Amino acid sequence: MTWTRRSFTTSLAAGLLAAPFCRLIGPARAQTPPTRRLLIFFSPNGTLHRHWRPTGGERDFQLPAGSILEPLAAWRDRLAIVDGLDFFTGDNHEGGQAAMLTNQGGAATPTRGMSLDQYVASRLGAADRFASLELGVLTDLWGAGAQTRISYRGPGELVHPDADPRRAFDRLFADLAGGPEAAARRRAQRRSVLDVARAELADLHGRVGQQERRKLEAHLDALRGVERGLAAGGGCGAPDAPDALAPSENDNAPALLSAQLDLAVLALACGMTRVASVQLSHTVSPVVFRWAGNSDQHHSLSHADDSQVATVAEFVAAERWCAGQLASLLDRLARTPDPASDGSLLDSTVVLWAKELGDPRAHVCQSVPFVLAGGGLPGGRYLRYPGESHARLLVSICQHLGLDNDTFGDPTTGQGPLPGLFA
Repeated sequence: MTWTRRSFTTSLAAGLLAAPFCRLIGPARAQTPPTRRLLIFFSPNGTLHRHWRPTGGERDFQLPAGSILEPLAAWRDRLAIVDGLDFFTGDNHEGGQAAMLTNQGGAATPTRGMSLDQYVASRLGAADRFASLELGVLTDLWGAGAQTRISYRGPGELVHPDADPRRAFDRLFADLAGGPEAAARRRAQRRSVLDVARAELADLHGRVGQQERRKLEAHLDALRGVERGLAAGGGCGAPDAPDALAPSENDNAPALLSAQLDLAVLALACGMTRVASVQLSHTVSPVVFRWAGNSDQHHSLSHADDSQVATVAEFVAAERWCAGQLASLLDRLARTPDPASDGSLLDSTVVLWAKELGDPRAHVCQSVPFVLAGGGLPGGRYLRYPGESHARLLVSICQHLGLDNDTFGDPTTGQGPLPGLFA
């Protein structure tokens, strides 16, 4: 069955959530609830600053016609556009992607080598059905590695996004199909399988070396997460499943992304998780944005110099399309009531659009662009922090979510939040 925006919204409004969903909330903010959620949207290969940067000052800025951020114009007053941040712990494509959400901290640092999403999940989501939810679009074409992953459970411990919306849907909602008795039988069967796996891992733990023990402990942690998912309830019934789409087919990307954004919003609305990420491809992306008028791979387009006018225009068109997807995500969140307050999900969710590079033609992680929205953020601002460490952005988000860490990743690269970001 096709899972359209209409059927998604109808499912919410039909009472699938514990809270009433008969009311739609538009972009104007109602009573502001506490910020309690984090949603990260990633798109690859940096930006061309002269096509990305707003014009004007902090509060009187404009998004010029034809610019990369223009598709976000309707949300201007809810945005904080952050310019000038540098990565001090990673450079170039792969290094930038590895440092983007981790700031490359080791296991002995306060954030224990985790990425932003995983650290927040470890502090806020331990009792949730899913401590975090990772969704991807065309993220598996090159396998799993530092070049294709954005989330880390610890140093070198990759967290893999699910790039198949139908499979992700089954993880979230399959146990709700067939009524409570059928769901209980499935949970019991899965618990018995988990019990066997846990016993086997525990037996191995005493017979292997220290390095292998760390890997086994990571597997046991993953099993405990699955067990939480089986034990916890949810505030939702089962909506219609998304269409079955080939998850590695280039031209399926728009439909895949739309389905993944729907799933992320629904999981947050249902109280299944407080932390989600939606990853569009990966650094050095081979994806061709044909739906945006592109004729070459996104990575190739990102390296065009200013004299290659037509190629630059294709890259800008692809980036404008990504900005439009962020606008669509904000719309979804704003029109979904927060089940725990009088506001919308956007009011209680920090949204971060992250990238792994600044200017891709120079292969540098300097002046890396970030856009934030929602979550009680004072919007309508273009903020410049030239040469400042992006670690302070990560700290700012953590502290706004109620955490107490004063550094993120490598503590020598920056301390405390960015001044004025959430003030």
